[in-house]
Amino acid sequence: MKLESSKGAIVVQEQVRHIGAALGFRHRRPRRGKPGSAPGTLVFHEDAAPTRLHVIAYGADAFEERDVESVAEARALAERFPNVWLDVIGLGTESVIRSLGTEFDLHGLVLEDVLNTHQRAKAEAYPEGLFCVVRMPEVGQPGTEQVSVLLAGGVVVTVQERPGDVFEAVRERLRTPSRQIRQRGGDYLLYAIVDAVIDSYFPVLDALSERLELLEEEVMGDPTEATVTRLHAVRRELVGLRRVAWPHRDMMNTLIRDSGGVVTEATGIYLRDAYDHAMRIIELTDSMRDLSADLLSTYMSVVSNRMNEVMKVLTIIATIFIPLSFIAGVYGMNFDPNASPWNMPELGWAYGYPAVLAFMLAFAVGLMVFFRRKGWF
Repeated sequence: MKLESSKGAIVVQEQVRHIGAALGFRHRRPRRGKPGSAPGTLVFHEDAAPTRLHVIAYGADAFEERDVESVAEARALAERFPNVWLDVIGLGTESVIRSLGTEFDLHGLVLEDVLNTHQRAKAEAYPEGLFCVVRMPEVGQPGTEQVSVLLAGGVVVTVQERPGDVFEAVRERLRTPSRQIRQRGGDYLLYAIVDAVIDSYFPVLDALSERLELLEEEVMGDPTEATVTRLHAVRRELVGLRRVAWPHRDMMNTLIRDSGGVVTEATGIYLRDAYDHAMRIIELTDSMRDLSADLLSTYMSVVSNRMNEVMKVLTIIATIFIPLSFIAGVYGMNFDPNASPWNMPELGWAYGYPAVLAFMLAFAVGLMVFFRRKGWF
């Protein structure tokens, strides 16, 4: 019995995996160092995307945006502009990643966290600046991508695993001279980046909510085995999303309360608003996860009720035919009526056969009327 249950679980897992593959899920092995490696060990992976550097330097009345060849070139812009945003895209060029540590005098653990892309969302204050990690939903497909953010003076460095992000709205605000972000410091840019990542979870939740609504209609209508497979797939996504989203709450708390003086009080007000967004995401994820669990229970109830209806019909049919079978069985006994006048005298009656059939029909109709009055069908 246990073996059959295990086989059933494996089949369900395979179905969920195939559904996930059809929906575009990609299972990536997280990049991390070997167990027991020394702290600060940097591990570069061959499958990482080549590194590209994009910089936006700005102030209230000045703006410059372009690709640069080196971290030092972006660092030099800090001498001419109040704020610089260096966007490092891809982890495949070792010399560029190491130059980040050299130019900004980063702690070895910071670079290790940048390269090991399995980190949960967190924020840590170092002597050289404020470092935080956020998990960004991938553009156009399920899954999340690690984005490392470093604030050192007026320079904000973001490190992404691959091209494609949710920061285009932030870039557009920076390109507009009249926007508030151009008048603020690097801590406000850090807030804008973190807030963009957190808000990018809402479209993901909206898509999952629509899928749950469709599944709810299917469960209440005509559910099939494929329905429960899709329900398991959605529930698995919600569990993974909650596991990723929950640490953002603690990360935001650290930015608000323990940033080492890097975040100003004015920016802290906006961070509290982003904290509310993070809590809203967690609450929505929990409510949808509960809904998916309720739908699974409803599915089991619908299937059970459907089976009960089938069993009820079969029971009624069997109940009607049991006495008819008894009557037919009685007249199937081969007693010779000539041996005794008590041995089935009706066998010699001219109307015996139609009389028995009429009696059986009347008995069946009587049972059906009785069941009908009882409300059994």
